[in-house]
Amino acid sequence: MRKRLLALTMMSALTVTAFAGCGSDKSNTQKPAGNAASAENPQAVSLKLWTSEEDYELTEDMCARFDEAHPEYKCDFEITIINVDESVEQLETDPDNAADVFIMPSGSIPQLVEEGLVYPITYDADTLKGLYSEGALDACSMNGELYGVPFTPNSWFMFYNKKLFNAEEVKSLETMMAKDLGDDTYNFACSLSNSWYIEAWFYAAGCTLFGEDGTTPDDCTWNNANGLAAGEYIIDLVNNPKYIEDKDGIAGSLMKEGKLGAICTGTWGYPELLEALGDDLGAVALPTVEIAGKTANLSNFADYKCFAVKSNTSAPLAAQQLAEFFANEENQLLRYQKNSTPPTALSLTDNADIMSDISTCALLAQTEFATPQPAISQINAYWTPAEALGTGIVNGEITKANLQESLDSLVQSVTTKAFE
Repeated sequence: MRKRLLALTMMSALTVTAFAGCGSDKSNTQKPAGNAASAENPQAVSLKLWTSEEDYELTEDMCARFDEAHPEYKCDFEITIINVDESVEQLETDPDNAADVFIMPSGSIPQLVEEGLVYPITYDADTLKGLYSEGALDACSMNGELYGVPFTPNSWFMFYNKKLFNAEEVKSLETMMAKDLGDDTYNFACSLSNSWYIEAWFYAAGCTLFGEDGTTPDDCTWNNANGLAAGEYIIDLVNNPKYIEDKDGIAGSLMKEGKLGAICTGTWGYPELLEALGDDLGAVALPTVEIAGKTANLSNFADYKCFAVKSNTSAPLAAQQLAEFFANEENQLLRYQKNSTPPTALSLTDNADIMSDISTCALLAQTEFATPQPAISQINAYWTPAEALGTGIVNGEITKANLQESLDSLVQSVTTKAFE
């Protein structure tokens, strides 16, 4: 009779263990091809998994269904709660004890590939190409190899209060900022001191980061005339009394109180905003801006959360199959139904329940205007200088008088070899 070991390990070191599995034989390693295991001769496989706290029960259920679908294996699953924002650091810190299958942002793939820490997803690769969009697969690939199975977009868009803006007004940030909402109400909020947000203005201005296709490590045009115009636009926006920087939750609180017209955030902010505003809550792609003599939509990084496999797993075939199973259409739908996680499966874009969700629709709409996050390890050199630029502008330390100098410094830092 088959049993399973499910260990729930919290970061606080509190561990809860449930038993339903048979013992594993770690000496029995598995090769990606040539597996002779069968239902009559099942192979003992031990797999460690990382998942979020909110997805724990769902992951438990998925493991049980994977077990049923693969009688050729006799599985032990050890499930540990490690959130996606911690997974990369945990893998780098202790790869031998890391999960065999885990969730990570697609933007981490270049770094982990160069460090030799992730296994390429080669099992049933042709089928995968028909399940997800080209953009999602490209975001999870490097040098023509797929290293993660995308299951949800990982980006941001804009929520707005329908009592303060109408659907036409939220198409343009200039229109939004020109409207008088009253002395105690802000028009717009974003996190310009955050390097995951500030790039949207530079991309809208026509600037590039690591070249046109994001693969040239010594190329960044943020300090050219268009970049200077983008920086000046941001300075004017931050200094506008109708703008408020989204930090420490202040903008979200104002939005829920009806004292903010629009806020840039992601699907994670939807439940609380919906509870507070109800039918008055709207969600759309990011607005257009007028920079450097042209009008363009704000263009943020296109990124995805994906299931990946560590490179030194003892069961690469089963691990790949499990990663693909976790991200398949059925489980993406279950994840949406349980936790409102937007899917990437092409077949679900026509699902009536999913497309009635305004946050999911807005997120998918924004992917049309987003710019793929550069898939090279040089991206590691971007985050800190970009954050310093945004923070300096928000704090008033960077002004139009020293902006060009600050942009020159940013470009030098961003294009310096990341691992020198």
